[in-house]
Amino acid sequence: MVNWPSPAKLNLFLYITGRRPDGYHDLQTLFQFLDYGDTLNFTVRQDDQIRLLTPLDGVPEQQNLIVRAAKRLQQFSGCKLGADITIEKILPMGGGLGGGSSNAATVLVALNHLWKCHVTVDELCQIGLELGADVPVFIYGHAAFAEGVGEKFQPAEPKEKWYLVAHPGVHIATPVIFSDADLIRNTPKRSLLTLLDTPFSNDCEPIARKRFPEVEQLISWLLEYAPSRLTGTGACVFAEFESQAAALNVLKQAPEWLHGFVAQGVNTSPLQSVLSRQE
Repeated sequence: MVNWPSPAKLNLFLYITGRRPDGYHDLQTLFQFLDYGDTLNFTVRQDDQIRLLTPLDGVPEQQNLIVRAAKRLQQFSGCKLGADITIEKILPMGGGLGGGSSNAATVLVALNHLWKCHVTVDELCQIGLELGADVPVFIYGHAAFAEGVGEKFQPAEPKEKWYLVAHPGVHIATPVIFSDADLIRNTPKRSLLTLLDTPFSNDCEPIARKRFPEVEQLISWLLEYAPSRLTGTGACVFAEFESQAAALNVLKQAPEWLHGFVAQGVNTSPLQSVLSRQE
């Protein structure tokens, strides 16, 4: 049985450049994958049933992106097969690591291969966008500079550093950040070349630090050791290091309330690596 990775992502920077008439925000962000994440397994069924054998607490099946992605691929491709799906879930929900979006992308990529649907990458990205703005970049499978609401992207090659990623123990719903009156919404648009040569930051971070004392405490502690910031709209925070040893050394010194892990940033998604070995 093939273990299909569903990697985490980091937003190495995130800038909000405007608010659209539909209420959504225009962004400029840099996605990089981590060599760390959930794992999914699939058993093809000869009927059309989609069964998630490891349901997630608090997530009704009809809302689960894993099930929704599988059923949407069936509908799009006309495939009559089904699947039994299991997931080993280690990414925190609401952490800004893209767990749900990554799960949906892994389902689309893996089942497209296992069912032999022959749906193109562009078509998979189109399906993915219906499920969430971050899903296409996980399908695309390479570090990317994204604009719009995150759906327009181009390949990027940020340095593959080591990160200590920590969760403050709170769940931050995206609307909480984007509805805050103090959110920066007018950061000037810049080219990727300019942004890569500018210290990275996240426009959502001041709001998360203001509204969630746990985030403020976590970032303040990590900043004593390394450049650190929020990923996405939170709640996870990451500190960057040049080596695994340096990141692990700081994790060893962490107070008891800090829950984190060390992983390397990778520009080729682990999902893409597994897919290439299957083809």
